[in-house]
Amino acid sequence: MSDYYPPWGFYYRVEFDISKNKDDVRFQSLSGLSVEYDMEEYREGGENRFIHKLPVRTKYSDLVLKRGMMKGSELIQWFLRAFRDREFQPTGVTVILMNEKSEALHTWKVAHAIPRKWTVSDLNANENAVVIETLELSYRYFTMQE
Repeated sequence: MSDYYPPWGFYYRVEFDISKNKDDVRFQSLSGLSVEYDMEEYREGGENRFIHKLPVRTKYSDLVLKRGMMKGSELIQWFLRAFRDREFQPTGVTVILMNEKSEALHTWKVAHAIPRKWTVSDLNANENAVVIETLELSYRYFTMQE
C-alpha cells in the first residue's frame, strides 16, 4: 500500500506540447479524463430474456480546463488560430497529478488534442469575480502512466 493512497485531486499541472509558457500549466479545474465503450445491441431470435450487448469502439470525453483569464498565453493563440484561421495543429497534452513533494503520482498522456470550444465567463459590474476562461479540447485517446 502506498503512502499516497488515495491521492489528493488539487495538486496537478497540465503541460501542452505547443506551449513553453510556464503559466500555461496552471488550471483551476480539469475534467474529461474518461473513456467508455459504445455498445451494440444484438437480439437473438427465440431468446427473449435478455439482449446481448457487444463492445464496438471506445469513446473519449472532451477535456475541459478552467482558469483565470490570462494575457500572453501561447495556448490562447493556438485556440485563436483554430477558430479564426481554421488552422488546426494537433498537440499532445500531459496531465500530472503530484504529491506534496511535487513528484508525479500519476501521469495521463492525451493524444492529438485540438481546440473545440473557448468560453469566457460573464462580465458583471455587480459582482466582484475573477474572469474565468474555459477551454474544451477534443482528443483521440489517452494513456495512463504510474
